[in-house]
Amino acid sequence: MRDDSAVHKQNGKWQIKSTQKLFENPFFAVFEDDVVKPTGDNGKYAIVRFKTGASVLPIDDEENVYITRQFRYAIGRHDLEIVAGSVDGESALDAAKRELKEELGIEAAEWKDLGSVYSLTSITQSCSRQFIARKLTFTEQETEGTEDIEPIKLTLEQAFEMVLNGEITDGDSCILILKARALEEKWQ
Repeated sequence: MRDDSAVHKQNGKWQIKSTQKLFENPFFAVFEDDVVKPTGDNGKYAIVRFKTGASVLPIDDEENVYITRQFRYAIGRHDLEIVAGSVDGESALDAAKRELKEELGIEAAEWKDLGSVYSLTSITQSCSRQFIARKLTFTEQETEGTEDIEPIKLTLEQAFEMVLNGEITDGDSCILILKARALEEKWQ
């Protein structure tokens, strides 16, 4: 499907002549632009546009954090990650609250918005809004059918060390854990 509304649209020093959607599913879409490069040459540029996401790191009163261990099909292994998911017709904060309840069975009375992060900005539009949750209440997980999530409790310091040692490798998780560790002194 070609989108001719983008004809001759400027994108920085690039000129978009047309855009074609190559693929779409409920989570992302792949587009290919016919472009005039900053050099004046004709070319193509592909972009993967993900749904906006929300991620959260819950921290209890003893500075413990709660993350997940779950199998990730794309990398073929279990991965340690913060709670994260897509924003589905709601605010990023509401999505973070929903995901925290579903994945770990945790609700929180206090939320801090740490802003957005973007992944692989050379080829994707992938934005995740990051939150810290505090004043936690523990209930039952409400995972979806394909999710097999093991809750993991660590101290914030252990999570920080696991990022530094390469045991936690998910980009969104690493950034949020490092932000939380950097802000730790402000909470005490």
